[in-house]
Amino acid sequence: KLPEGILGCAAVVLCDPMLATGGSALTAVRVLREAGVPEERILFLNVVSCPEGLRAMAEGAPGVRILTGAVDEGLNERKFIVPGLGDFGDRYYGSFGYSDGLWGTDGL
Repeated sequence: KLPEGILGCAAVVLCDPMLATGGSALTAVRVLREAGVPEERILFLNVVSCPEGLRAMAEGAPGVRILTGAVDEGLNERKFIVPGLGDFGDRYYGSFGYSDGLWGTDGL
């Protein structure tokens, strides 16, 4: 569901912590395009990206501007960004890693 009046916004900021393969970001851009938002009004913000994801975005959504905090070296065989920052969802929700000592001991 998109906010009312999205078409009247000067810019739409799309946020995702990581840009790996580009699949999720391109799906979100497609939803925005189908709602009538021009690519040129979309700003995609993320913390970590990799060349594969940036290439996918450049090919699939060339009008979208991208602002990233870091570009890591690439994807591994599991399609995880390396060196990356671990699984953001697991770290954010504390569903994996804290009890194993991977992210410290202050998880949920």
